[in-house]
Amino acid sequence: MCGITGQFNGSKRHQLERTVAMMAATLYRRGPDDGGVWVDEAVGIALGHRRLSILDLSPAGHQPMASSCGRFVIAFNGEIYNHLELRGRLKGQDWRGHSDTETLLACFAAWGIEKTLERAVGMFAIALWDRETCTLTLARDRIGEKPLYYGWQGDTLLFGSELKALKAHPAFKAEIDRGALALLLRHNYVPAPYSIYEGIHKLPAGTYLQLQPGQRDAEPVAYWSLAEVAERGMASPFSGSDEDALNRLEQHLGAAVRNQMVADVPLGALLSGGLDSTAITALMQANSSRPVRSFTIGFDEREYDEATHARAVAAHLGTDHTELRLSGSDALALVPQMPSMYDEPFADSSQLPTHLVMKLARQHVTVALSGDAGDELFGGYNRYFLAPKVWRRVGWMPLPLRRAMGAGLTALPSEMINRLAGPLARRAGIAHPGDKAHKLGRRLRAMRSMDDLYVSLVSEWPDAESMVVGGFMPPNLLDERARWPRLADPVARMMALDGLTYLPDDILVKVDRAAMAVSLETRAPFLDRDLIEFAWSLPMHMKIRDGQGKWLLRRLLDRYVPGELVERPKMGFGIPLDAWLRGPLRDWAESLLAEDRLRREGYLKPAPIRAAWKAHLAGQASYGYRLWSVLMFQAWLESQ
Repeated sequence: MCGITGQFNGSKRHQLERTVAMMAATLYRRGPDDGGVWVDEAVGIALGHRRLSILDLSPAGHQPMASSCGRFVIAFNGEIYNHLELRGRLKGQDWRGHSDTETLLACFAAWGIEKTLERAVGMFAIALWDRETCTLTLARDRIGEKPLYYGWQGDTLLFGSELKALKAHPAFKAEIDRGALALLLRHNYVPAPYSIYEGIHKLPAGTYLQLQPGQRDAEPVAYWSLAEVAERGMASPFSGSDEDALNRLEQHLGAAVRNQMVADVPLGALLSGGLDSTAITALMQANSSRPVRSFTIGFDEREYDEATHARAVAAHLGTDHTELRLSGSDALALVPQMPSMYDEPFADSSQLPTHLVMKLARQHVTVALSGDAGDELFGGYNRYFLAPKVWRRVGWMPLPLRRAMGAGLTALPSEMINRLAGPLARRAGIAHPGDKAHKLGRRLRAMRSMDDLYVSLVSEWPDAESMVVGGFMPPNLLDERARWPRLADPVARMMALDGLTYLPDDILVKVDRAAMAVSLETRAPFLDRDLIEFAWSLPMHMKIRDGQGKWLLRRLLDRYVPGELVERPKMGFGIPLDAWLRGPLRDWAESLLAEDRLRREGYLKPAPIRAAWKAHLAGQASYGYRLWSVLMFQAWLESQ
């Protein structure tokens, strides 16, 4: 794993070299092993690179790297898992080393940009300079595992793996985009193509952008589309039996795990004890002749703690397991690191334990495999099977009646609901019934359809733009339903939309930044191209059956792990945020949410924030996840 950066339309050679070297230095943790800068003064292009050596640890893997024909120069971040297969298709090559970077360059020379991107299986962000046509190409992998920011600052195009690299350039203007801030409050992240800064964009997943000297108006071009994959798969579904599907899943996931276990450095597994990470760890162990290193984080609060389950899975599989526990005081110590780690405000609170498990793993390995994306592909999130159940029960009601019911649910303090319904809820496997009742109440007041319910479920602050001084809601996929994948099944639409938004802009951002902060490479076998396409061909009854998600994945796990080790209600990788904000994080939060401070800074309107904070502290509502977006923006702003 690495970091890339650069600029286009620059000035003198020594200025280009010095500036881009400074930009690349900000990415040191993404690539502590090596670094380099390449410059072509005649056209004002400079590429910078920081290297974390994973494949071909020799100097033959140094970047920026030129193709053997001399036409192309590349700065590449990522891994191409099928690069040996791609090499096999190229005849007559005189290979200098065995890095996937060299393979990519040869493929670009032989097949061109789009054909190479279509054939490459992996995760990547690429800056490629074509010396023959004077064309800069920026490209990003299919799902968006690896980040790539870009934008014009004056007459100079800047690009890089993280915003901190762009900010190091003298031309950078750090002007906050108030539309992006509204999106942050709505989603707890800033979705692509936006960033927190005006004029700076995230290159969308599965696209590439090409620019030549004097050109400013180029738009990203898609070479792969998850929406199209979902539409094709649902239109021509897998027609085999359950057993056929199970065997195919084992083949695809097994192949993905084997391909992603290739490394010239120590490798391990991030094991939460849930279905997805257990499946990856089980297949890793099945393909290893010695115990796989596995790592997990536990919590002092039992209702959030999966460490005991992970420990039992590790014992059954025979992994070499390491565990670390997280408390509120640990979180308080970690919070100040979040702004610099994430570069722009990011408010998925599981960023705290995610970073700690990455830090733990990095003490022993350089590469770790994770179970990310299993939920989006196989129907794992609770909303996929609870939303249809809720809609069946209340969808027949007139809207005024639904709104009245919603108002009644939110009027009761969540702590009171917890006390009254707690014993019954625990028997039903429902944690925090008060929080769930409040969430349901807010949804009931807004929904006219299943699609409305989905939008409400993935939104934190209602009317988020009204919370921002001078705020507005930019065009975005959630609000433009004509752009949604054309899928008749509303649950399939939810899954596809999560794959297009929440997965790349929340889950993969969280994992990438948390891992790169400690120079750890993470890999996600569920994001293998062939596995994604197979998963989307599966009929919905092979994903969600009898009111339970991940049906087929559970059957696969039956071949490796006893059911009692993994069959339990989904917990997610959350933290006890509500309790921590009322306890060890309270003083920190109060200072950031002070009314005079909010008013003085001029970005957020104090009244609704203070009202939510007071209601949260009083136990009238649990607004921890809603408030976290404000707190992360405030902490980020303070660090600027």
